[in-house]
Amino acid sequence: MANNFKTAIITGGARRIGAAICRRLHQNNINLLVHYNSSKDDAKKLEAELSAKRKNSITIISADLIKRNECEKLIKTCNEIYGRIDILINNASTYYPTKIGDISETHWDDLLGVNLKAALFLSQSAAPFLKKTKGSIINITDANIDNPKKDYSVYSLAKAGLINLTKSLAKDLAPYIRVNSIAPGPIIWPDSNQSFDEAYKKTVIDQTLLKRTGEPDDIAKAIEYILAAEYITGHNLKVDGGRSV
Repeated sequence: MANNFKTAIITGGARRIGAAICRRLHQNNINLLVHYNSSKDDAKKLEAELSAKRKNSITIISADLIKRNECEKLIKTCNEIYGRIDILINNASTYYPTKIGDISETHWDDLLGVNLKAALFLSQSAAPFLKKTKGSIINITDANIDNPKKDYSVYSLAKAGLINLTKSLAKDLAPYIRVNSIAPGPIIWPDSNQSFDEAYKKTVIDQTLLKRTGEPDDIAKAIEYILAAEYITGHNLKVDGGRSV
């Protein structure tokens, strides 16, 4: 299936922000390898939607990103199918509270594994292919990490590590590969999380300068900008409506 179209790998790309990223990249004539974990139905719907617009332009693949060998297989599969890798978007994430006293090793392995470990090993595996195309890595972090949410210590640690990893990889992979991160603010509320009630949502929105939530496509547009802005690397771009100000 090798062709001259650029190719992007998007982890956690089947739904929510990930799906918005996929749609915008696809509009820019970029072929996609879309990773999913448990969202098989959403992934198949996205595949059908985008394949109808351009044949042979999207591949979906399931993988457990906590496992290093599955990260490496994801990269290898993309190169085998499309013959090139131009963009790696580390978007997959797990997010839930971990109260002090209740934190388990399973929590640690899951939150650090998906949010941080996977980004490192995917980037390491993709680096030789991205070097050939002078490609880009973009990590999806969190705009609120400087002021972490109560009871989310393990998640916050993982995302803070991802910001540091972005800067480290930007140095390690320069000048051939650009590495940046995008930090969403209040874009889309987490699924099935009762702590995000209407009172909490109103408080968060009131803290933004724009007095509203963003949209998943706001993150996709930020990625589009970072990919076009070829003199930017090692940068963490906050897309949070001014909340961090």
